[in-house]
Amino acid sequence: MIVKELKMGESYKVAVIGGGYAGLVTARELQREGHHVTVFEKAYKVGGTWLYDPRVETDPLGVDPNREIVHSSLYKSLRVNLPRQIMGLLDYPFVKKEGGDPRHFPGHEEVLRFLEDFTRDFGLMELIRFEHEVTRVELVDEASHEWVVESRTRKTESKWESEEEVFEAVVICNGKNTEPNIATFSGWDTWPRLQLHSHNYRTPQQLENKIVVIIGNSASALDILKEIAPLAKQVHQAVRGPNVELKKLENRDTVWKHPMIECAHKDGKVVFEDGSIVDADVILHCTGYKYHFPFLKSNGIVTVEDNRVGPLFQHVFPPSLAPWLSFVGLPYQAATSLVTELQSKWVAKVLSSKLELPTQEAMICSVEEFYNEMEKDGWPKHHTHNLLYKEPRHIGWLVAQMDIELPIWLKNTTVASYLKELFSYGDKFRDLWDIDKWIQEMDSPN
Repeated sequence: MIVKELKMGESYKVAVIGGGYAGLVTARELQREGHHVTVFEKAYKVGGTWLYDPRVETDPLGVDPNREIVHSSLYKSLRVNLPRQIMGLLDYPFVKKEGGDPRHFPGHEEVLRFLEDFTRDFGLMELIRFEHEVTRVELVDEASHEWVVESRTRKTESKWESEEEVFEAVVICNGKNTEPNIATFSGWDTWPRLQLHSHNYRTPQQLENKIVVIIGNSASALDILKEIAPLAKQVHQAVRGPNVELKKLENRDTVWKHPMIECAHKDGKVVFEDGSIVDADVILHCTGYKYHFPFLKSNGIVTVEDNRVGPLFQHVFPPSLAPWLSFVGLPYQAATSLVTELQSKWVAKVLSSKLELPTQEAMICSVEEFYNEMEKDGWPKHHTHNLLYKEPRHIGWLVAQMDIELPIWLKNTTVASYLKELFSYGDKFRDLWDIDKWIQEMDSPN
């Protein structure tokens, strides 16, 4: 347990791990509160997952722990699946700019421009150490809450140089879309043909004239399926869930939907749970990601078990290390970027003593109540940070802490309301959906 108390108005030396969306927003809020901020960013520029990298990893499935990790998971054609109106910040909207992508659902390049503009406009560039990969974050003195941050920079192709620096607080913002989570089934590890995770998919040309099995039904799975279908010989989508039956997809002569894979044989055949068989060339896993903090040495206080990072109070503070260690941007399935912004404001104001955390015991009790509620409601552990249907409660709690008044339309924007509207337009929602009209409707108090 860290015993040093916060003092009103005192500023601290704070390390932020990651220069993507969450890291940049957190750095701004910390700086606003008068803290001394250093951002560690592995890449050569800001953006995090929004910095497109044409490279792919040496292990296309992403299971080799010794592979050189490529951070970004963007495929070249990606367009956002949230409209720009709900990707901006309360005081810094994601507006259309001359010479940019004017669409409500722009390509990934436009998001990167937004983050670059944000970095410039708030003077964050001078806080960032580029090409500094963090290899260790460790508490070295409980009494003075001193954390050592060790980072390395590449000097030559084979030579790295490491350095250590001590900070009083650390905020982890290194993203959640880098460490692949793969589907496992009988024979997956002995199947002789190409398997890759969507993390290492960039363009469809590599799948031309191939028989491809795509595992998953997420946004990336649907985007990639749509992109490769005109080039691939056949596409077979394997979907986990009840009552999934083999069928040809509407308006797609070479695409079929199947239940999940049961097994894969060494002769290349893939067998689905309904007994149907495909002699496939490629299995493409669009199966999400795992939280991964290999640099964090917390002596077992913070763990990742079945994709639950914990224990964390409100997805942010480990009770026994708070407020000197925190996480921003862990939750997923959030309808807006508001969660990340509010979390970063909360962390910054707690460190400046403008807001007070509950006692350690109360935070632990809150976490345990949350876990018990999940179990009672039938939510598996790996959905701990899934805000689907829980987003209003989390946002409402954060807003109440800081006494922030949100626009009515933003209050009314939930994952459920967003998905309901999205699904009504099918896979062309990005081009058919009148977002401005929708926001007007959401702006009604009724």
